Amino acid sequence: MLIPDIYAFEERAAIMQYEGGLSRGQAEDRAAQAQGFRDANHYWQVLADYVVRKRLT
Repeated sequence: MLIPDIYAFEERAAIMQYEGGLSRGQAEDRAAQAQGFRDANHYWQVLADYVVRKRLT
């Protein structure tokens, strides 16, 4: 199971956006892929599911 690292995600996305010249969407997709997710949408869905599951345990 993949566990999202929000700090790494945000840092990578910001660097790729501002230093790499990517759009925010492209930068988030690449940051998500660096953690093994398909894209940013997949990353955010897994993160949301993880947060909910941890609260319910």
